[in-house]
Amino acid sequence: MKQKVQKFGRLLSAMVMPCISAFIAWGLITAFFIPDGWLPNATLAQIVDPMQRYLLPVLIAFMGGHMVDGNRGGMVGTIAAIGVIAGAEQPMFIGAMIAGPLGGWCIKKIDEMLDGKIPNGFEMLVNNFSAGILGFLLAILGCLVIEPVCVVATNAMASGVTWLVNHGLLWLTSVLVEPAKVLFLNNAINHGIFTPLGLDQVAETGKSIFFLIESNPGPGLGLLAAYWLFGKGSAKDSAPSAMIIEFFGGIHELYFPFVLMNPITILGLIAGGCTGVIINSLLGGGLVSAASPGSIIAILSMCAPGSYFAVILSILGAAAVSFGVNCVLLKAFGKEGDMEKASQDVKASKSQSKGQAVPAPVAAQTTIKPAFTVAFACDAGMGSSAMGAAAVTKKLKAAGLDINVPHYAINDLPEVDYIITHESLVDRAKEKVPGAKIFPVTNFMGGTEYDGIVATLCEAAHAGSSSAPKAVETTAAPQKKNFTAAFACDAGMGSSAMGAAVMTKKFKAAGVEINVPHYAINDLPDVDYVITHESLVDRAREKVPNAKIFPITNFMGGPEYDEIVKEVIG
Repeated sequence: MKQKVQKFGRLLSAMVMPCISAFIAWGLITAFFIPDGWLPNATLAQIVDPMQRYLLPVLIAFMGGHMVDGNRGGMVGTIAAIGVIAGAEQPMFIGAMIAGPLGGWCIKKIDEMLDGKIPNGFEMLVNNFSAGILGFLLAILGCLVIEPVCVVATNAMASGVTWLVNHGLLWLTSVLVEPAKVLFLNNAINHGIFTPLGLDQVAETGKSIFFLIESNPGPGLGLLAAYWLFGKGSAKDSAPSAMIIEFFGGIHELYFPFVLMNPITILGLIAGGCTGVIINSLLGGGLVSAASPGSIIAILSMCAPGSYFAVILSILGAAAVSFGVNCVLLKAFGKEGDMEKASQDVKASKSQSKGQAVPAPVAAQTTIKPAFTVAFACDAGMGSSAMGAAAVTKKLKAAGLDINVPHYAINDLPEVDYIITHESLVDRAKEKVPGAKIFPVTNFMGGTEYDGIVATLCEAAHAGSSSAPKAVETTAAPQKKNFTAAFACDAGMGSSAMGAAVMTKKFKAAGVEINVPHYAINDLPDVDYVITHESLVDRAREKVPNAKIFPITNFMGGPEYDEIVKEVIG
């Protein structure tokens, strides 16, 4: 169910996000030139209504159709949307979100039916008339069927919201919004519900509170500040930089892993979100258009005249309440969680940044250009993946690999060899590119997780590079493995991935053909040998009681790994 809702949210996001600049332009025109604006101008204010009623829905419809079947799908989707728009007295954003993809899907199916059946020389004629006739039919369908359904749906949502406002209960939306955001459903909420409602409200009052419910950076800022003071290990260390990026860059996804680490902190986010909504409701705060991304910069740019005090106070109030509640929760219930891999991981990260943990080229060698391709993906393909792709690219270049890692929305992933994405999006990535190896991460800030990925990619690059050092050939065949081994850490990702890669390499150098997989402690299968940190030995023994366990103190390896190889192969 969650994946279906995420897929729906991604569909909405793919239609709306490319049009955000148009929304911003419309919002600025509204803020400046309407009668209550900064610079009232009756002539220029005439631009507001046509943009809202026609331009914005048409752009959304085109993007929806284009997403399904390129320019041809976008054209037919736009024709269908005009039928919806023309028959309504209110802006038909929801109708455009339906008509656009519908038009793209229909023309795609028709083209598939006609493929190979068109006589030579008649291709252009058939293509033009098939799209024109389909557009004609869908425009009629949009006017007579889709538009009335959308009006009923919009009125129902508006009535529900009006009821909440009249009863002073709009703050209850945060009870649903904040948990949904952490599950990466924020695009479905923001672009599917709040944006259409907000635009309708702006047309009536010149501003809307709905643009501030999901995009308020205050709750996330308060959570990260609490982790900065009361968190542990890498969570505490990464919180300050995450605060800056979340608040000023508007990438809310950065604080999601912090919540998943200690789910009790969702209560602090809900309390902060409710506070922000209450303050804006009482003081009349609102924006003139969607603030995307949800940064303080975008929010202040879209702030309605006379709403600055209320909007700023709502953000500060949300941050303060979230901070206070989460401080108490972290003190009472906080645990190290997945981001804390023990103090050795921090040292390993620092060492690896100097090139000590990855198979780097021999001194004075030029960088290697790998034959494989890598991509970073997130739900919308923007903030989170852009930041992660930049970080991984930088680490790869520092390790001697000449490769740029592009970023994509999950739905737009091309055929690549390796994909890096959040663990909640792994199934969707597999569905899109089934042949790729996928690296799941829990924290877009990176750290040891990215280091482990870089180590694996370096291994692959050197194994496939003619310039990589070659093993000395011997007449003796490698020993056939007669045992199984596994590397384990708390989360089964960054630390164990790095250790497993080094361990596998050492076994092969010793003449034993065996790949050492890596696991989370709780997922360990029955194996003969387990290699893990000394603090995790008891848990490993409880999970695999018959295995011989090798405790280590440093995931970077060194003499400890060499002693393990000697003992195992004799």
